[in-house]
Amino acid sequence: MIVDAVLGNLADLPEQERSGLHLERVALAGPELRRRVQRVVTDHGTEVGIRLAERRELRDGDILHRDGRRAVVVTTLPTDVLVVAPATIGQMGRVAHALGNRHLPAQFLAPGTEVAGLPGHDGVMVVPYDHTAEAFLREAGVRSARVERRMEVPFRHAEHTH
Repeated sequence: MIVDAVLGNLADLPEQERSGLHLERVALAGPELRRRVQRVVTDHGTEVGIRLAERRELRDGDILHRDGRRAVVVTTLPTDVLVVAPATIGQMGRVAHALGNRHLPAQFLAPGTEVAGLPGHDGVMVVPYDHTAEAFLREAGVRSARVERRMEVPFRHAEHTH
């Protein structure tokens, strides 16, 4: 089977329609979510060729194929990340500067987002795990935690020049 477009997302379907589907899942990690062309195998052993016509990132729940009650959907795998919860705006500035100099891509989660090991935060920065960043945070006394987390959007390096 060759897929050239995403048909929608499970999250956009009404609950009644979603519950009636037999799902075959394709588990993908961050870099694979950004690839337009790839060959994958579902958890039921079905081979799927993905050749997306438009440049887009795959997301958790994307429907790649559907025939009747059967649907082939994307499931994102957890990513090894550092979640950083600075205590002050000054600490946040130093962390952002230091991690930016390492060219680590970052995402930000709102206050109240549950993160194991970091209760009561006022918003956090999430970066792919890096042992040197972890050592820097520990030495700087910045609250952080290494966790496996399903990222809604894959990490991507920003385009820039020096």
